[in-house]
Amino acid sequence: MKITIESTTRIVNASGIDCRVWEGVTERGVKVQCLIPRIAALADQDLSQFEAELTEHHSPSSAEVQAWPLRMIL
Repeated sequence: MKITIESTTRIVNASGIDCRVWEGVTERGVKVQCLIPRIAALADQDLSQFEAELTEHHSPSSAEVQAWPLRMIL
């Protein structure tokens, strides 16, 4: 499966870990939300553009997800 995601301004606490909510869509058009606690890239690359883009966030598109079911949290 491939998904394209964008970071939002929303932070949630999942099992004691703060995670940023990322929203996106699968290659077949299914909308998804992801809880991402950390992102890493190999240090031997030029990370200047990556670090600049990492600070960009948009407002969440929906307020539908107020609580994450425990089955969705690993």
